[in-house]
Amino acid sequence: MRTTAVDIYATRNRTGTTTVARPDPAVWGPATDGPLDADAVEEYDRRGFHTVDALLEAHDVAALLSETTRLGRELVGDERVVRESGSGDVRSVFDVHRLSSVVAEIIRRPEIAGIARQLLGSEVYVHQSRLNVKPGFRGGPFYWHSDFETWHAEDGMPRPRALSISIALTENYGYNGGLMIMPGSHRTFVACAGETPENYHQQSLVTHVPPTGSPDEDTLTKMAAEHGIATFLGSAGSATVFDSNCMHGSNGNITPFPRSNLFVVFNSVENTLVEPFAAPKPRPEYLGSRDFTPLS
Repeated sequence: MRTTAVDIYATRNRTGTTTVARPDPAVWGPATDGPLDADAVEEYDRRGFHTVDALLEAHDVAALLSETTRLGRELVGDERVVRESGSGDVRSVFDVHRLSSVVAEIIRRPEIAGIARQLLGSEVYVHQSRLNVKPGFRGGPFYWHSDFETWHAEDGMPRPRALSISIALTENYGYNGGLMIMPGSHRTFVACAGETPENYHQQSLVTHVPPTGSPDEDTLTKMAAEHGIATFLGSAGSATVFDSNCMHGSNGNITPFPRSNLFVVFNSVENTLVEPFAAPKPRPEYLGSRDFTPLS
């Protein structure tokens, strides 16, 4: 059963894109207890994201890259491994906090999970985790979207009381397909047109421009004019923490330099999933976990 009588983030099941001011905060609670200082919390609240230099050391990065290779090799034919439609190269490996003890240990560290607890004002659990790979010359783009729009529509996440931490495993040059965010876009919820087909996740994970779940070009143009676009640079081990409602995406990688990252979504234990708001059924567990056990 859904826990809200009125869906204040209604999306899809409509003919056009619409926008509404977000009624919920980005920082939940005082956010005084955690690894981020007051300036970092203010930046996250204002812009929707914050970058952290050297969150992981070189040996951790090397271990995660090794895990990416191992999982891609061992999980042949597994639906948790998404491959590029043309080359067959690994695009993403999902559920890595369950598949890898290395990932499980790293994401539980106070300097990582502690950021999520601090900003979300509660204990947290992992809604989704994945290792992303954009090999040189062949890595495809991820089109503009708000994660919360997908998680609300297809997973049943009630409110945007969730965040992502993207940890770079290779150098982000700005031209090798790194993360782009529209600063301040987290304050506006974009309701997308179209309906969610049956088993839509199988198509949307490999489609560069999804048929639903992404704003139309006019809306994206207006938002880019209002907010601008921030492109992230940083060495391996650096990280970006960003709100679940940020409008973001990334270009394809036609450079020789690969771009890989560990992507972890933390959701508040006070924001657990209900039935999907705009989909026939919930996505698989590896995309939207329904194990709400708080991280130890």
